[in-house]
Amino acid sequence: MHPQQTDIPNLLEDLERAVRAALEEDVGSGDITAQLIPADREARARVITREDCTICGRAWVEAVFRQLDPSLKLFWHCEDGDEVKAETVLFELEGNARSILTGERTALNFLQTLSGTATTAAGYAARAAGTDVKILDTRKTIPGLRTAQKYAVLCGGCFNHRIGLYDAFLIKENHITAAGGIDAAVRQARGIAPEALVEVEVENLEELGQALEAGADVIMLDEFSDADTREALTRAKGKAKIEISGSVDAQRLQQLAALDADYISSGSLTKHLRAIDLSLRLDL
Repeated sequence: MHPQQTDIPNLLEDLERAVRAALEEDVGSGDITAQLIPADREARARVITREDCTICGRAWVEAVFRQLDPSLKLFWHCEDGDEVKAETVLFELEGNARSILTGERTALNFLQTLSGTATTAAGYAARAAGTDVKILDTRKTIPGLRTAQKYAVLCGGCFNHRIGLYDAFLIKENHITAAGGIDAAVRQARGIAPEALVEVEVENLEELGQALEAGADVIMLDEFSDADTREALTRAKGKAKIEISGSVDAQRLQQLAALDADYISSGSLTKHLRAIDLSLRLDL
């Protein structure tokens, strides 16, 4: 999948800010090891993946080297969302050797992390193939990389839940308790932001009935049995969309997808990622 970066609000601004912070923590007052290399030494480099993966992170790599040295030239052999095989050359670099080596780790950190997220998402999307269910991410993201990981989820073929606390209501147990019940919470939400989506998390069929009566747009079933999920889908048909959540992993996903809910959400898309093994080879 090749999503547009504009699909994620504030992505480009967040990207530049994240790259600046990453370079500041790594380079600090200067790369003393790079000073071993003559200042005018030119080089060419190749970045290779050591394993099969779904690529994500081109713009972050480009921002790293642009912020370090705008004269560097990058030549990409893949796009975000592409599935590539081990030993594939992802991109090449030409320019100052010091700049290439100074930016290497920061650039690869972004690329390996976001490609890891996209690869995980692609695996989940594959397990739900042939169904109409949408696999959603959550807010369980790496601090400072929220929009980046949300973008990576799209590259892997899954979908985004709300971006943050500001763009949709998700009324959970503690909100319900503090607000005085499901009906009261939904009514207050409609008054606060009438255009915003209102989702309510429920833990049993009784609470499902209350959420339906209150007029929730989406109802999240937390740790429901398969039998209760089927009952909830029957009751909610034509009234609210249903999201399955809780204990959703890759092994159980296919079984859950067959239940024919509207959505399945899983924090594993972003919080259980394993970075992809990448390597940079320098040619002088």
